[in-house]
Amino acid sequence: MSVYLNQFETEDELIVAICDKEILGKCFQDEEKQIHVREGFYKGELVSLDEGLEAMRKATIANIVGKRIVTGALRARLIHERAIIRIQNVPHAQLVVAK
Repeated sequence: MSVYLNQFETEDELIVAICDKEILGKCFQDEEKQIHVREGFYKGELVSLDEGLEAMRKATIANIVGKRIVTGALRARLIHERAIIRIQNVPHAQLVVAK
C-alpha cells in the first residue's frame, strides 16, 4: 500500500501533501467541489502508508486525498471524521495545527 508524499518547508511551516498512488494526476468533480491531484503538488516520494502517517504527525499543514491515506489518518486519530469531504466518493481532508 503505497502513497505519494511531498513535503514543503517554510520558515514556520511543514506542509505535507499525501495521496493514494493510483489517483495521482486525476481530477475529481461533483456539482459543488473539484480537486485535481496534481503531480506538481502531490508527487514526491513513494512511501508506505505508515511513513505517510508519520510525516503527517510532524506536519503543521497537511493535504490528504484518497481512501487509504484518509482512512489511515482517521484510524491514527490525526484527523476527525467531520474533517473529511468526498468528491466523486474520493475522500479529502486537510490538517492544520494551531500554534
